[in-house]
Amino acid sequence: MEIDLGGRRALVTGSAQGIGLAIARALAGCGAAVVVNGRSEETSQRAADDVREHVPGADVLGVAADLATDEGTAAVLDAVPHVDVLVNNLGIFSSEDPLAIDDATWRRYFEVNVLAGVRLTRAYLPGMVERGWGRVQFVGSDSAVVIPAEMIHYGVSKTALLGVSRGFAKAAAGTGVTVNSVLAGPTHTGGVEAFARELVGDDLPWDEAQRVFMREHRPQSLLQRLIEPEEIAHLVAYLASPLASATTGAAVRVDGGYIDSIVP
Repeated sequence: MEIDLGGRRALVTGSAQGIGLAIARALAGCGAAVVVNGRSEETSQRAADDVREHVPGADVLGVAADLATDEGTAAVLDAVPHVDVLVNNLGIFSSEDPLAIDDATWRRYFEVNVLAGVRLTRAYLPGMVERGWGRVQFVGSDSAVVIPAEMIHYGVSKTALLGVSRGFAKAAAGTGVTVNSVLAGPTHTGGVEAFARELVGDDLPWDEAQRVFMREHRPQSLLQRLIEPEEIAHLVAYLASPLASATTGAAVRVDGGYIDSIVP
């Protein structure tokens, strides 16, 4: 199976590191011109250099912007007026006492995890529809379905993305544009590694700490290990391709069997 995204431009939000950076590498490797995004010039350009290092000759643009703000969204739209593939990956998470999460924190999570993607989709989707081809993806989480007690605010924001992506898919019905969400399972990123360390301590070697974290805090995983970012990126690249033309309005799982359901 060959994925060819030559001639397509893709924007991956929150792609300075982790899953977003892995997705940017994967799309560039499939021939897409890729726009990477971080909150600062330094992180954005470092991500662009990373993609070029992994994919020699890649067409990569780094755009610095805080997409949780109207000003940041405007800066991206000014720098990149149209895209063929939009991957709404930007997201934040943290562990919080559920009874101590204040209104400001709830609003912050919805601004970053939900509304940032809504704004960009609202801006780019009409052009995709006009051209008769496009791909929009929202990178969600198993936490959208299996709400973690220690991250209710995060989980609920990801639940919202399921409705958002399904709704936008209906808005693009019959146009050649697909809209999907990707339910990523527990993934090995720097942030998740730090989170796991908070729960299991710093005294264990990482391989053992990871096993303890999965056994004690994510026991329903059938993979029984953290997913690597590249494994998420493979699915995103497929959904971005012409090969996935019949998949839309879906919540596609790459969760390591974490969600205990036989229905996708």
